[in-house]
Amino acid sequence: MKRAIIIGSIGLFIAIFLMYGCNKRNSFVDKNEEVKKQWQQVESQYQRRLDLIPNIVATVKGQANFEKETLEGIVTARAKATQITIDPTNLNENNMAQFKQAQGELSSAISRLLMVSENYPELKANQAFADLRVELEGCENRISVERQSYNEAVKEFNASIKKIPGSLFAWGYKDATYFEAQAGAEKAPKVEF
Repeated sequence: MKRAIIIGSIGLFIAIFLMYGCNKRNSFVDKNEEVKKQWQQVESQYQRRLDLIPNIVATVKGQANFEKETLEGIVTARAKATQITIDPTNLNENNMAQFKQAQGELSSAISRLLMVSENYPELKANQAFADLRVELEGCENRISVERQSYNEAVKEFNASIKKIPGSLFAWGYKDATYFEAQAGAEKAPKVEF
């Protein structure tokens, strides 16, 4: 009788341990998918910005005799940014660095456009440009929010695969890569006229 109780207890312990392990593995799958989903949201907002830029360029060309270098910088940066994509199943530091560099160049060109527009009252007063400018600023804010959400999902996933006892079941999973600001991003862009 004692032996049956001991064997039953061991069996129950093993069953509970296996159920916990399955549950933990499933939670890793969910969190990993959340990281991928959030990355898709980041890319979606970048794509929205890229889709908006041709409208801004057309408006600027049509409404103002504008600084040609700034306009060409945006067109070039946009073209470069559209060439780089990241597979969400292969997010690593190298891929992320290339993506951030291209998007950073585009952000810098857009910043120059927005800052230069301050010195062109006729451009600033144009309603179409003002509407597009508001939309572009909204895009930048959405990108920021989605990057924060992505990093939060990465933090949650990375912590879950490292904490004990969950780490016992995290074989095959590796840390997801955070989206980090580019070096020098803490400095405001310098615009010279």
